[in-house]
Amino acid sequence: MNLSYEIRKRIRVSAGPTLGLLAICYFSYHLIEGDRGLFAYLKLQQTLQQETADLQLAQFERNKLEKRVRLMNPKNLDLDMLEERAREVLGLAHPDEIVIYTK
Repeated sequence: MNLSYEIRKRIRVSAGPTLGLLAICYFSYHLIEGDRGLFAYLKLQQTLQQETADLQLAQFERNKLEKRVRLMNPKNLDLDMLEERAREVLGLAHPDEIVIYTK
């Protein structure tokens, strides 16, 4: 009887710290591995950097195309741009020119 009382007493005394330790382990695991954990945060940061680089590339391409469109504006027509587009669309060239087609 004395032995079973001693076992129950030790279980009761150690139950609180054991549950506390298990709770700390549970929350620590989800702090690192969870949907909003450390690894998810790092992956999100990497995705953000990649998308930012893609955005900068798209903005650069857009600015380049806007510049070409401005050169084709009827109010401010650039003759070199007009000649380039006419050659490209119509396939025309001067008689003394050599034309090399590329993809």
